[in-house]
Amino acid sequence: MKVSPLPDQGDPRSLVRHGSTLSLLTLVSRVLGLVREMTKAALLGTSALSDAFSVAFLIPNLFRRLFAEGSISVAFIPTFKEYLLENDGDKIREFLSAICTFLTFLVTLAVMTGILLTPLLVPIFGIEALDETILLTRLMFPFLAFISLAAFFQGILNSVRVFAPSGLAPILLNLVTILCAYGLKDFTANPARAMAVGILLGGFLEAAIQFPFVLKKGFRFFFTGLKRAIQNPGTQAVLRLIGPTIIGMAAYQLNDLVSTALAGNAGEGVVSSLQYSLRLQELILGIFAVSIGTVLLPDLAEDAKTARWESFNQRLLSAMDIIALITIPVTFFSLAQGELLIRLLFQTRSFDEESVRLTLAAFTFHMPGLFFIALNRILAPAFYAQSNSKSPTLAGLLSFGANMILAAILVRPLRGSGIALSLSLAGVVNTALLLFFLRRNSKGPGLGLAPGQGPALRPALFYALKLVLFSAIAVLPVRWVSPRLAVLFSGHGRFAAQGIPLAASLVLFMAVGIFLLVITGDKQVRLIARMFRKAPRRF
Repeated sequence: MKVSPLPDQGDPRSLVRHGSTLSLLTLVSRVLGLVREMTKAALLGTSALSDAFSVAFLIPNLFRRLFAEGSISVAFIPTFKEYLLENDGDKIREFLSAICTFLTFLVTLAVMTGILLTPLLVPIFGIEALDETILLTRLMFPFLAFISLAAFFQGILNSVRVFAPSGLAPILLNLVTILCAYGLKDFTANPARAMAVGILLGGFLEAAIQFPFVLKKGFRFFFTGLKRAIQNPGTQAVLRLIGPTIIGMAAYQLNDLVSTALAGNAGEGVVSSLQYSLRLQELILGIFAVSIGTVLLPDLAEDAKTARWESFNQRLLSAMDIIALITIPVTFFSLAQGELLIRLLFQTRSFDEESVRLTLAAFTFHMPGLFFIALNRILAPAFYAQSNSKSPTLAGLLSFGANMILAAILVRPLRGSGIALSLSLAGVVNTALLLFFLRRNSKGPGLGLAPGQGPALRPALFYALKLVLFSAIAVLPVRWVSPRLAVLFSGHGRFAAQGIPLAASLVLFMAVGIFLLVITGDKQVRLIARMFRKAPRRF
């Protein structure tokens, strides 16, 4: 299979164009993920059973991010890119066979160990429904095996710029979980077990839907001996990258574990309220930051391997501006309309006024960290593309330490809000460290930029500050109009009472924001406008 440079190397429009399809699919996935949380809220609320499901899913999910998404993305794709550029079919097949064999062995061992150690792990979280949490955790642990294979297939496809299957896969996961929750709840002891079955089945389908596309691209691989798999040069290259990466990812995921443990001991419903709040935050992260990072990494890796630093720099800076354009306005609007949003999406008989209060408190302190967490998803690939996993690992460890110290201090006076605030502040620390390490990077581009171009990040900073100012201006009429709309539509049912004021406020906010961007000749708005003008018309 021959791989040649794309004609749009370094063109920021390439990032927007490739990212738009994945973002659209991810939008569907995240909306379904939100519906999944709404289903959980309707069936479980913020009860002890809801806390049990949240913790049970959290544990295998942590290992998923260690063995699957994080490690495959940062270690597998840059290494695989080298094989693709070399264009030796036999070496590609041997490498994929070795990785498949080693990954299968590793996740099988992890699943078996996790199931055995579950009774020792779960009590750490201080959950009331201990026995149910242990059962749910054991039931969902095989999810790790399926999702790791799905990530392996995704890494192969993304390396050759095929993104649609990896966007379809989580749609299936969320859809199946929702269907199982409602379809099996009357046939299981409780709705949490029905959702757990859906998670397991959905993980299998995530891998199954991508495998035919891998075969269609002409990639073939097989199981080989474990010793031979480990001795493969490609496997060893991946392991050299994956070691510090796993440490960094472990630190990041340990944030969730320790924060959840602190929340579990802060009172009933705190764990679930944090999870609901994070789901809203991750809706934006998944649609845009993760999608852009997924599209960005293979191109950055190819630019780094071929020393095209100008293209590398242009892609990175364009991605940072796009992230700022999305997340900063969303943060301001979400802080202004958080209560309406939470009531619209989650409030039911099980999700009562106390649930709204707990979730809003966490959401208010989660959202200020959105821009920094999203930016981290863009900055990290700049290191991984250069086969440098040590710098983001160190940044992750230091930000983890900051989060743990802050969470331990803030959880007592602020409960769930303190844990949310500590996570946001840790995101700021991580961003600052990544930018610092990029400036000191000695591999050529320095600050993610070509030699002598260090100050080029200054416009990115000014652009973010401009968006802060414009968002603050745009939110002022929203704060004036929204309470009056709420009074006007009160008593008309949940979706009308919250949905109509929220939609009207969003239209007003966007209108003011877009007006400000257009009259100031915003560069990203001009870029998007040029793309639409040049897009082929289809009748």
